[in-house]
Amino acid sequence: MSDDLIQSRLKKLETLREKGINPYPYSFPVDSNSQRLKERFEELAATQEVVSLAGRIMLVRRMGKACFMTIQDSEGAIQIYFKADVLGKEKFDLSKLLETGDIVGVGGSLFKTKTGEITIKVNDFAVLTKSIKPLPEKYHGLVDKELRYRQRSLDMIMNRDVLNVFKQRTLIMAAVRDFLNKRGYYEVEPPVLQPVYGGAEARPFTTHVNALNQDVFLSISPELYLKRFLAGGFEKVYALTKSFRNEGIDKSHNPEFTILESYEAYVDYNEIMKLAEQMIEHVCLKIKGATRVEYQGMEIDFKTPWKRIKLFDAIREFTEVDCRPLSHQRLCEEISRLGLGDKVDFDQEKGFLILEIFEHCVQPKLIQPTFVYDYPGETSPLCKVHRDDPALIERFEPIVCGMELGNAFSELNDPILQRTLMEDQAQKRQAGLETAAPMDEYFVEAIELGMPPAGGLGIGIDRLVMLLTDSASIRDVIAFPFMRQAKEE
Repeated sequence: MSDDLIQSRLKKLETLREKGINPYPYSFPVDSNSQRLKERFEELAATQEVVSLAGRIMLVRRMGKACFMTIQDSEGAIQIYFKADVLGKEKFDLSKLLETGDIVGVGGSLFKTKTGEITIKVNDFAVLTKSIKPLPEKYHGLVDKELRYRQRSLDMIMNRDVLNVFKQRTLIMAAVRDFLNKRGYYEVEPPVLQPVYGGAEARPFTTHVNALNQDVFLSISPELYLKRFLAGGFEKVYALTKSFRNEGIDKSHNPEFTILESYEAYVDYNEIMKLAEQMIEHVCLKIKGATRVEYQGMEIDFKTPWKRIKLFDAIREFTEVDCRPLSHQRLCEEISRLGLGDKVDFDQEKGFLILEIFEHCVQPKLIQPTFVYDYPGETSPLCKVHRDDPALIERFEPIVCGMELGNAFSELNDPILQRTLMEDQAQKRQAGLETAAPMDEYFVEAIELGMPPAGGLGIGIDRLVMLLTDSASIRDVIAFPFMRQAKEE
């Protein structure tokens, strides 16, 4: 960026101050926005009612004793018109100190130009913020992805669609809350700093509490704490919270992400399937006004009921491999035959090898919303054994556009089995399995007090936002995604 451009802006800033004008005042009375003015144009133009709004200057066109500018507020953009014989010489000369990037407040009446553009004829204005850093050139805008993610404020200014994505994100989260609140759920707040992490298979981030001289972990999941709420007497709870996993970064993974987890007493995973599809349909209708959305060129329909298919049936349908009767050795041979030999760790337990086949060969082909259910028993230590098949657990995942949107269980509440499974996880961790969770004694003791039978649901909010805003990458829907340190830093 040219130092000359910045110096020029600093000189104009100083000129404003020399004229006794505060370039960063405390407030400005705003009574409308660009969208509302356009909607009410006929009425306001007929009465010549004075309107007041504020926004950032995005375009300046000077013509002697007149000047057109385009200002942008949170709802859109509108043209404003400065005229010397309306403002007076002193005020009009002051407008010559304005440039793109500055934020101004204006008052005036509406009219249409000869080209039919709705415009505010300014009868007074105030400098609200003098920008000392120029915006990118209008016709090229901000296109460099890395720069956009690092300088998200600039990205929102220059790319209107980006600002709208984050507005949609806020509305999506509000719609999720609205759905659950109306069904009697209580929103609770599990801790983010935890002395023992758990609730998922992931490597945690570690930090340190100086006051206690104690290492702690950033939450990888709120699950264990939400179940402690159930044991304490809540029957329907949820949390919309940040979780942190020290793992890979790609188009659907970020080290810091937002998760919804909910738990309801006295229901199983069948009822939670209904809850999940109804919630997402509700959110879709609230945000899009329809159940059909377009995602990356594909039309997706979130209308309930969604398709349901058992995990082993899905694998057999798409690969013609019947995994259940195969030994570990035979399963490894099938994985190699499917061309996955260089992508899979063959030392995993059989259940995890089966998941590898599903995730590589089946999941990418599931485009419409689909519940895949009944997973191998070893794939979760927090889930109830299947009532009809002890080799399975009552677990499902919603898959949309080849992307796992969440995870859900009939929750394990047998304290003896729970302790055994968590002790097994702790032993695996001591043996070197980094993603295995340590023993959480307080959680197990809460289950020993008695936790009611329950169904639990986890939904990745960032991925849901991706689907509903047609965003290709998770970094497009996280306002400030984690980035590799830039060289200049």
